[in-house]
Amino acid sequence: MSHQFDVVAVGGVVRDVTFYTNKGRVFKTPENLTEQRMLGFEYGAKIPIHEAYFTLGGGAANAANVFSLLELKTAILCRVGDDKEGENIRDKLKDKNIHLDFMQKDASLGSGASFIICSGKKEHEHIVFTYRGANESLEITENILQGIDTHYYYVSSLSGDNWMRGFKAMVTHAKKNHSKLAWNPGSAQIQAGKKMLENELKKIDILILNKDEAIEFVLTGIKIGKRNPKFLNKTLYLLNMLSDWGPKTVVITEGVKGASVLHFGKFYKTKSIKRKAINTTGVGDAFGATFVAALLENSKDVQRALRMSAINSANIVTKIGAQEGALSKEELSEKIK
Repeated sequence: MSHQFDVVAVGGVVRDVTFYTNKGRVFKTPENLTEQRMLGFEYGAKIPIHEAYFTLGGGAANAANVFSLLELKTAILCRVGDDKEGENIRDKLKDKNIHLDFMQKDASLGSGASFIICSGKKEHEHIVFTYRGANESLEITENILQGIDTHYYYVSSLSGDNWMRGFKAMVTHAKKNHSKLAWNPGSAQIQAGKKMLENELKKIDILILNKDEAIEFVLTGIKIGKRNPKFLNKTLYLLNMLSDWGPKTVVITEGVKGASVLHFGKFYKTKSIKRKAINTTGVGDAFGATFVAALLENSKDVQRALRMSAINSANIVTKIGAQEGALSKEELSEKIK
């Protein structure tokens, strides 16, 4: 069945501003608190920045960038403010050959932005301050979706008070119009849990999570005692549990340990590819989008799709910004050989 678009990326788009400074100090919290590492700065100080980068980010924008580079006809369903930043985001997406037919403009909220403070290229520690802005008011309704004809929807993190209503409308619309759904849920969706999303999970074609997210999601659907059982750390258990909830394909990424897939009951795995990392922003988006793009090209070769995803996401870490390291179709084809 022919479609107007190969894929429509749905979710957030932000302006990323990344600062590098060597004035931060990394330290652990006291023993009586949850053990976490902190990044701190001198109170009241004026902190010098030795490098600054202004790039495009957000789950939907990152995924759309990958799809477009892999020569898929790509559109984006997102929302920006009626401001200069919104115009800038629009121009950058247009330059990447991403169709903007479904981009929304908000007159009351500003465009989303993320401020990423890095402690230095040697340590790679960072903190992200996120202003979701217009992303919070993204409208996903049946009336809006009626104008979209696509083979795949790639849904990333959604925010705002109405995200669940919008997500449910999208799932219903996709199935009614024979579109497939790939879903990379955000924290709000994971916290909503299995019970709230039980009907939608049965209609998901590809579910994509990192391992920590997978554990958190599975915990919403099982009853355990005060201590988490050891089997929760087993990737194959997580894959089978999530697959039992309905998704036809479940992808779990594990950073340097690689990634695993359960596709219609068959298990696949790939190793990670080591690269000198100077950035980790957007790695998960690149992996998920590449996997979907590869299956669109060849739905039967899951192992190749996994390997392509590992290669493309590994290249993301070599460049600053969530999108700058993404490979073109020609570059990825050369590397997969």
